[in-house]
Amino acid sequence: MKTLLAALAATSALALSVGVGAIPARAAPQDAAFAATTLNLSATGESHAAPDMAAVTLGVTATAKTAAAALQANASQMTAAIAALKRAGIEARDIQTSTLNLNAQYAFPQNQERQLTGYEASNGVTITVRDLAKLGPALDAAVSAGANQVNGISFGLKDPRAAEDAARLDAVKALQAKAQLYAGATGYRIGRLVNLSEGGGYAPSPPRPMAVMALRKASDTPVEAGTLDVRVEVSALYELNR
Repeated sequence: MKTLLAALAATSALALSVGVGAIPARAAPQDAAFAATTLNLSATGESHAAPDMAAVTLGVTATAKTAAAALQANASQMTAAIAALKRAGIEARDIQTSTLNLNAQYAFPQNQERQLTGYEASNGVTITVRDLAKLGPALDAAVSAGANQVNGISFGLKDPRAAEDAARLDAVKALQAKAQLYAGATGYRIGRLVNLSEGGGYAPSPPRPMAVMALRKASDTPVEAGTLDVRVEVSALYELNR
């Protein structure tokens, strides 16, 4: 019996040894990116376009002894300003309330407690001007009707796609030139394009401050739109060959 058990144990050990030895060794997978020489670069392209629209924030600030009186005065002035904007050709869909505030006003006499002097109500609207020829007259009309704040102006494009595509082409040309330069300097030549990605793009210019007093003194406010810079950044991975 002991002899039989010993024989069975020896047979099992032999089978296990053979099975383990029969498993073929597998090489660790190798990343293709490390099997070739690659070049990773980025470049920026730029185009310039004349803006064809603008956004302006106009406001009305009114003060009074009571909160109700301040709100009433503010509402009256803002209603007149909005009506003037519409008469100047700004559509209702392009006039949007952006701020509405009511704050108590205090005086601070020396060595005394603060004293309530009244209330200030402020109301702001952001207007979108889709015809820049109407921008100056619209600002004049709104200020003449009661708007006493102009917080800023920003210019934009109704459809930025053409300007973006021009910037993309400029970016790709710059990218290819840079790749050829690096490849040649290191004794390689450009092989295939492995990856191409885009970042950035068109963004409206930040608001520019405008002085209310200047608007009041001018009979026809001049507004110079200038040009917009449209930038697109691209990145690429090239495979290099000898």
